[in-house]
Amino acid sequence: MTGVRIDGVIIAKSVKDRIKLAVDELKAQGINPCLATVLIGDNPASATYVRNKHKACEEVGIMTRDHKLDAGISQAELNEIIDKLNADDSVHGILIQLPLPKQLDEFATTSRILPIKDVDGLTPHNAGLLAMKKAVLVACTPSGVMEMFDYHGIDLEGKNVVLINRSNLVGKPLYHLLLEKNATVLTCHSKTRNLKEMCQSADIVITAVGDRNKFTLTPEMIREGAIVIDVAISRFNEKLVGDSDFDQIIQKASFATPVPGGVGPMTVAMLLKNTVTAASLSSKIGRQP
Repeated sequence: MTGVRIDGVIIAKSVKDRIKLAVDELKAQGINPCLATVLIGDNPASATYVRNKHKACEEVGIMTRDHKLDAGISQAELNEIIDKLNADDSVHGILIQLPLPKQLDEFATTSRILPIKDVDGLTPHNAGLLAMKKAVLVACTPSGVMEMFDYHGIDLEGKNVVLINRSNLVGKPLYHLLLEKNATVLTCHSKTRNLKEMCQSADIVITAVGDRNKFTLTPEMIREGAIVIDVAISRFNEKLVGDSDFDQIIQKASFATPVPGGVGPMTVAMLLKNTVTAASLSSKIGRQP
């Protein structure tokens, strides 16, 4: 048995096509969706991520403003920049590229962003709305995973899902999104016992560990016909990899995502969607792509 490859590039394009239409509608009404990015320091991976986000924005007609800050910036100086972006009505979305230098407080930084401009869905306000099933701006990677399920018509109701991640960026928001679809979700992490047995009993395994030296999802850990969503990405043996070897997993799974080319493109696509949504909300139009 060979399963279906969930192609994030193709699905992301379908999302971008919808976004471009929404952007054109907003521009026709005099609203130019704009994303401001803040990159602190010279981390090569972070710089690449920001560059890719700007390129994706350009493809769908979203304006960007690029703020590159010195690695030694103080929390007070960063707060001042965020406050200015919050007050700028021409900026609809604010993205602070993570991780931050050690002298900066990640929670204090992300919490300072106005919830209506929080296109990463990380503010306490938006995280709380998600838990109450009221969120509009949701963390990009989790919402991208849900878009993949929708694209392939995968019904989550009643499915047993093992989620190997408990971070604020992936695991926690994805837990709430899956619950909204009436899935039964078991959240696992580094302290979980009997992880292999738990994965073997799951209809869907979503893994986001991101360290092959500590964890690998092997075919023996999933049951025949399971769905595997590999959110992780890291460099291992000079290659970009996820938590699993796609070529092996797809021989046993009914659906699986590759790395790269799986969840990654969806994260960027959902950032664009959140930016357009934020622009609509700020203009009291309420249009969501």
